[in-house]
Amino acid sequence: MASEKKTPIVMKLEQNRNIVNEKVGTDESFDVGFRTLVILDHEVNLYYVNGLCETPIIVDLLRQLFQLNEGTLDRKSVFKHIYNDLAHQQVEVETSIEKCVTQLLSGLIVLFVEGHAEAIIVDVRAYPGRTPEEPDTEKVVRGSRDGYTENIIENTALTRRRIRDERLRNELIQVGQRSKTDICISYIKDVADPGLIKLIKDELKKIDIDGLSMADKSVEEFIVSQGFNPFPLVRYTERPDVASAHLLEGHVLIMVDTSPSMIITPTTYFHHVQHAEEYRQSPAVGTFVRWVRFFGLFSSVFLLPLWMLFVIQPDLLPESLDFIGPNEESTLPIIVQLLIADLGIEMLRIAAIHTPTPLSTAMGLIAAVLIGQIAIDVGLFVPEVILYVAVSAIGSYATPSYELSIANKMSRITLLVLSAIFGLSGFVIGSTLYILLLARTKSLNTPYLWPFLPFNGKAFMQILVRMSVPLGKIRPSIVHPQNNHKQR
Repeated sequence: MASEKKTPIVMKLEQNRNIVNEKVGTDESFDVGFRTLVILDHEVNLYYVNGLCETPIIVDLLRQLFQLNEGTLDRKSVFKHIYNDLAHQQVEVETSIEKCVTQLLSGLIVLFVEGHAEAIIVDVRAYPGRTPEEPDTEKVVRGSRDGYTENIIENTALTRRRIRDERLRNELIQVGQRSKTDICISYIKDVADPGLIKLIKDELKKIDIDGLSMADKSVEEFIVSQGFNPFPLVRYTERPDVASAHLLEGHVLIMVDTSPSMIITPTTYFHHVQHAEEYRQSPAVGTFVRWVRFFGLFSSVFLLPLWMLFVIQPDLLPESLDFIGPNEESTLPIIVQLLIADLGIEMLRIAAIHTPTPLSTAMGLIAAVLIGQIAIDVGLFVPEVILYVAVSAIGSYATPSYELSIANKMSRITLLVLSAIFGLSGFVIGSTLYILLLARTKSLNTPYLWPFLPFNGKAFMQILVRMSVPLGKIRPSIVHPQNNHKQR
């Protein structure tokens, strides 16, 4: 990030006022407040931003300032009296105009005192936002119902509530020449890999852009080399319990202000197929749910290409399964039917996102009952197409990671087309390329298919079977933790 020039605060209050007014447009922007006070025979300029400040606190601070005029005899040390007598937990002194402006636009109030080349900054932020609530995409049957919000201060507090460790670090940096977006790097000092922490900090400091309007997604594209690889290279979560569990394992969290999603690094493919529900049930139930989710994941990628392969090459089926395949002729080729139905479901999903909630249920019923049945009645689709496309779509929705489900849908369509054109050879080549792409992918120098490739038996067993908490004594080696043991 390009360095910002610093303009020092001078002792002449009018000169400081002219510079600040020029930068923030006090006379042009209605939401930038300015007031002139006289405290102990000295002029004081107060700046604030409406909507980002806690008004009752500002009123109380003004009352304290006016009380100095009544009970203070020493009228020369006005700066010292204001700094020491303001009853607030966070009061700072700043010497740079640019830093004052940044803090002002972040929701803090700035006080310039006549005859002093310093400013007093008081944190009275009160960002507009919603209360913590359970994320829609990570719901659990049993467990906490709070979730991260768009307020970075609340988010760090939700994490602190679960990890009361003095070694938990929340380092704040600002990115964006114009937006100056707050980004917090969270990690446990004696657990997380120092090399990973340094790598993330270096990548964030290299960001040179006007602003991060898309918040966490823009940050992700700067710190990982995504390219045209559709598979997610970082994991997102809006649950504080999930984020805290990863911190304790040695992961590093990246929080971006205005976004409720936390970036978890580093991550592998198998991080995207885990869900908090597995750890809110007994190990046996959690393992069962995990295997069902794996089956849904497998179905979302390979079910349609396999069925297409059996349709065009029925000799691959044993006699006991020769019923698989359409029993009647259709006007459209099977591959065309599958592509239309698969892309149609994707269109319905996109439409549901942009449809008001009261109407989305009705739209889903119309799509499921009317469109599908009528398409079969008129001979556009054979019934098996609707069946297998529906099962494949259910498998996509069973994938916890939204980003991974979309990447798998793209892989499914590619395999489907290859199988339709080249038959068995196309399916085998496509499946091999799918595995090779995953095997070659790395996220912040972390192998994407670990612990399958490179193989780690104990870690892979924990992927297949949900171990009980007392048995999980070792942190995953892929994060290179400084302390390998969770418990002794």
